[in-house]
Amino acid sequence: MPTNREERLARPRAQRVALEILGWFLVVAGIIAIPLPGPGLLILALGLWVHSLSYEWAERLLEPVQRQALRSAADSVKTWPRIVLSSIGALWLIGMGVLWWVQPGAPGWWPVDEKWWLLGGRFTGVVFVGSGLAAYALLGWSMKRFRYGGDNIDEYLDEHFPEDD
Repeated sequence: MPTNREERLARPRAQRVALEILGWFLVVAGIIAIPLPGPGLLILALGLWVHSLSYEWAERLLEPVQRQALRSAADSVKTWPRIVLSSIGALWLIGMGVLWWVQPGAPGWWPVDEKWWLLGGRFTGVVFVGSGLAAYALLGWSMKRFRYGGDNIDEYLDEHFPEDD
């Protein structure tokens, strides 16, 4: 990753513009997706990462997000109940995605017009399934790295994110 302004500006103009557009698209999409089920924070972090390739401010914002994400990943696999609950949550997301994909009619108890049942259509289902699969992948990575891999989270963070003194 470039470390100074000159190196960052040495990229071709088209690449800088493409990174700018992609970065802001991901940041805005991540912010919009935060209250929705799915990977809103991951999308936001990805947008910050794209901007960190060009801007020091994004690099500074990204580091604490990365540290907290890694700490959360390690905490999420400390106990079996956490692992089981995370697995159930991921399975629930996949199940909801299948429901959105199948698009059954609104049930009799649905109080409003049927057009408001399962908003977003099949695309929402794909996002749900993708989110569930991403959750399983992240859970597996966390288990491999922090539960069975023997990595201590504090040592890992100190090694990969040294404090600037």
